[in-house]
Amino acid sequence: MKSTVETLSPTRVRLDIEVPYSELTQHVSDAYKKVAAQVNIPGFRKGKIPAAMIDQRVGRGTVLDEAINSALPEFYSKAAREHTVLVIGRPTVDVKEFVDNEKLVFTVEVDVRPEVKLPDFSKIEIKVDDVVVTDTDITEQVDELRARFGTLNTVERAIKNGDFPTLDLTARINGEEVDGGAASDISYEVGSNRMIDGLDDALIGMSAGDKKDFETQLVGQAEGEKGVVEVVVKVVKERELPPMDDAFAKLASEFDTLDELKADFATRLERVKKMEQGAQARDLLVEKLLAETEIPVPDLLVDEEVNDHLSGEGRLEDAEHRAEVDGQVRSSLKSDFLLDAIVKAEEVQVTEVELTEYLVRTSQRYGMAPEQFAQELQKAGQIQQLVAEVARAKALAGVLSRISIKDASGAAVDLEALAPKPAATPVAE
Repeated sequence: MKSTVETLSPTRVRLDIEVPYSELTQHVSDAYKKVAAQVNIPGFRKGKIPAAMIDQRVGRGTVLDEAINSALPEFYSKAAREHTVLVIGRPTVDVKEFVDNEKLVFTVEVDVRPEVKLPDFSKIEIKVDDVVVTDTDITEQVDELRARFGTLNTVERAIKNGDFPTLDLTARINGEEVDGGAASDISYEVGSNRMIDGLDDALIGMSAGDKKDFETQLVGQAEGEKGVVEVVVKVVKERELPPMDDAFAKLASEFDTLDELKADFATRLERVKKMEQGAQARDLLVEKLLAETEIPVPDLLVDEEVNDHLSGEGRLEDAEHRAEVDGQVRSSLKSDFLLDAIVKAEEVQVTEVELTEYLVRTSQRYGMAPEQFAQELQKAGQIQQLVAEVARAKALAGVLSRISIKDASGAAVDLEALAPKPAATPVAE
């Protein structure tokens, strides 16, 4: 096989491929077997029909068409590997010439990953917010801890934010109770907005024994449609917090004094804010690189993704939404190309330990056991996507260690302590 590659644009190439007949013989043989298994010729068992008889009854042209269709992907893939063509779209194949017993000539046009020219990272400067832990931040942490040790006491007054009333709820649509739409003796924190939209507003000012209806969108209703929820207040309770003193510190923590507890919260909050500082630096770096780096995007690939998205929504004719989705797809592809270019430049390898740690963290966000989460990813064929995410995060961490990062006060920021620790055993490709 002979092949050449021609760059048509920064995101598209053409492969010219010539295959001698000697490399097609196996495909031709397989094609004869396939046709023989599909046709019925009197006097011959299916699958045992001689090639000459197939040529006579079916035509050698049919066999050759089958052989060529089978051979094209193999030789196209081989040519792409030889020329290190990073394919990202569907190929367009054009058979230019076929001479029986001599050669097959065809061309392939396909979208490819663009070359991304990365800057000298050591010359990049990023400014992030200061790390500031205020007394208010610490007090909020202490109050959250106090809330865990608080007690609920019944009160004879109207409900206000922060109260814990006991409720009965009944949901109806067009006057009919929704299946499974009734619940009794629910303890709910007013102001948390963790249940039904509109419930918090309805409860303010109600007292024990009061009943009220309010409109809201219920699960399963179309956009804009409203159901009615009846809420009955049975009891009103307020939370009494323990005093903020040394006795509470001893009860709720391993510390003997409130000052020691607050100092611990201050240390923890500083660590959290430094992590947030690192995330901000990462986001600003990507934003800066995207703004200052020329990254062409294949138009055909964008069109395909946009059409697939709009088709799934049934909005192919919505020009305004099309423009919106087009922008989102282009932005996403540019970001992917940039991050993958950084991964390549940094020569990043993902280890089994790193992949496992990331999987565990991600599974926690979905409230799933790591093993179950891994199984779901495997079923969906998304393990490689997970590896790519870890590689990108690792590559960005490496870049962040080499750029200049200062806080708003002008002090240098060292994120090295927050960078992923090296681990052994790279993940097999």
